[in-house]
Amino acid sequence: MDAPTPEAWLAVDAYLTGTLVGEDAALQRAISDQQDAGLPAIEVAPLNGKFLHLLARIAGARRVLEIGTLGGYSTIWLARALPDDGRVVTIEAEPAHAAVARASIDRAGVGEKVDIRVGRAEDVLPTLEGQGPFDLVFVDADKESNTIYLDWAARLGRPGTVVVVDNVGRGGAVADPDSDRSDVRGTRAGLMMLGADPRFDATALQTLDAKGWDGIAVALLTDAVAT
Repeated sequence: MDAPTPEAWLAVDAYLTGTLVGEDAALQRAISDQQDAGLPAIEVAPLNGKFLHLLARIAGARRVLEIGTLGGYSTIWLARALPDDGRVVTIEAEPAHAAVARASIDRAGVGEKVDIRVGRAEDVLPTLEGQGPFDLVFVDADKESNTIYLDWAARLGRPGTVVVVDNVGRGGAVADPDSDRSDVRGTRAGLMMLGADPRFDATALQTLDAKGWDGIAVALLTDAVAT
């Protein structure tokens, strides 16, 4: 077996995307508008977007929480997975990003399913208590706050809630003992929490795709969240 190279894994990513995801005008326009607005190109790759979509469907999700909206690309994937009365609550710290996302989400035809909350997630999350548990939580915001977001995922979920944390590989830096970057430290803290906190049962996968070398963690909330 040949060792992976950027050229090889990009070719595989393009092949898998073309075979399993295909073309989608609304999603492509969301990316284009995000780029035109100068937002960072840190949205999930198409294969990962469909992965989130399928996870939500497998979980039978009706209520989804997304921490980190950006331009709404992953939000559209999640909203499309929900029944007509389903709801995605997505949190975005930057009002300009939220405006771009709102336009793309509405144009994709899922606007009635999406509630965008603008503000810092650590301030918005407490306002969601008492509104019913979320069935899936997608964490894709600043890595320094991952433990805060995971704690709220547990508080706002229920036993069986799916929790997904993006970008846990950090291009290999997560396993580099010499790395003291704040994003790496935050990622490690989140992973250690997933491994040690009895509210979570988790695993993680490395990824090589259009966004480079990274990883994704997936967890289920356990019965400990009810105690």
